[in-house]
Amino acid sequence: MRVEAGPRLGTVPAMRRPRLDNSVRLFTQGYAWLPDKRRALGRRTVPTRLGGLPVFGIEGPEAARFLYDEDHVRRAHAIPEPVQGTLFGKGAVHTLDGHEHRVRKAMFVALLMDDDRIAPLVEGVTAAWDAAVPGWVRREQVVLFEEARVVLTRAVCDWAGVPLPEDEAPAVARDLTALVDGFATGGPRHWRARRARGRREAWLARLVDDVRSGAATTPQGSVVDVVARHRDADGEHLDPHVAAVELLNVIRPTVAISWFVAFSGHALVRWPRYRKQLAGGDPAFAEAWAHEVRRFYPFAPFIGGRAPQAVEWDGERIPAGAMVLLDLYGQDHDADLWGDPYTFRPERFLDREREIGAFELVPQGAGDPRTNHRCPGEQVTVAVLSALAVRLARLDVEVPEQDLRISLRRIPALPASGMVLRVHGTSG
Repeated sequence: MRVEAGPRLGTVPAMRRPRLDNSVRLFTQGYAWLPDKRRALGRRTVPTRLGGLPVFGIEGPEAARFLYDEDHVRRAHAIPEPVQGTLFGKGAVHTLDGHEHRVRKAMFVALLMDDDRIAPLVEGVTAAWDAAVPGWVRREQVVLFEEARVVLTRAVCDWAGVPLPEDEAPAVARDLTALVDGFATGGPRHWRARRARGRREAWLARLVDDVRSGAATTPQGSVVDVVARHRDADGEHLDPHVAAVELLNVIRPTVAISWFVAFSGHALVRWPRYRKQLAGGDPAFAEAWAHEVRRFYPFAPFIGGRAPQAVEWDGERIPAGAMVLLDLYGQDHDADLWGDPYTFRPERFLDREREIGAFELVPQGAGDPRTNHRCPGEQVTVAVLSALAVRLARLDVEVPEQDLRISLRRIPALPASGMVLRVHGTSG
């Protein structure tokens, strides 16, 4: 494995200035852009440009440590407006650093990393799935991605204390997945995401106002209650629209598990030998399955921020204000870390002699989710996906002819068909 140079602040030597902007390459290559660039140069760290800005693509556990050190890289003012306007929302915790970030993040940690909270969510999701299956049996066929997002929307809204009439769940589910589906494109998907964000922020801001005024009630300690009552670093309640943004940042990632459910369906078609073992319900194997789906399939391409001051990393001078991007997809397919990384093998997570390092498996970011920008909902994702993957494997299904290709050019990626199934019932 390549030994990377550590960071050194202060006066640094001149760097080679990349001349060509890579924005077009990013949009044409998608997830493969940074891995291909690093492969072509034979380096873990590669300089380039995007939108006229100097950018440094980095990869590896030590690079992840570097990125998550606020002395080197910060998120404030780094997330592009199109991403804030779709995926995260303006004023979100993702845009904060330092004390402000720690205070806001503590709210999410309390909501999403407590086993006493996660277990009821998993129970709600599995109950919603079980309730939906008879309806799938009565239909000629279903699209797994679309059905999973409705199941997850119903369950997470109920768990969070968000009132959701039964007939509105499909429309809310479409909007919540649109927020994820449109953040990395400038086309119709992007504008669909912006419209969806406007609708859902207005919906939840009204709910926050009603809870604060007493016009609406929500269970004490529920997500809605906690966010509505939260006081930020300045001691003030969140603005209702910012509170709505943060409510969406609890609900949206849970509904986004629908991508991993669709990928699980894809994996069961490609590697059917795992179906019986997964259907057996062994918790260790179900969790290993969830980790391997998240590692193997493309979800987030990279994560990044800006250098607050000049710094040297891996022989490159990173000037103040430059973007630094950690190649998530590339790291999850790093042969030095995973060995035969393009083979789908859940048992790799059962054979390990030690726990997964916080800076190794990075489909949803790296580091300690309690203190830095790693997604605090990752524990929820693993728990929910583990439970749903077992139920998926137990379905008695036919898989009709369809387009199962997954394009790495499309961010976020998804099986082209969304995974069409003919469901006959459950097999056990």
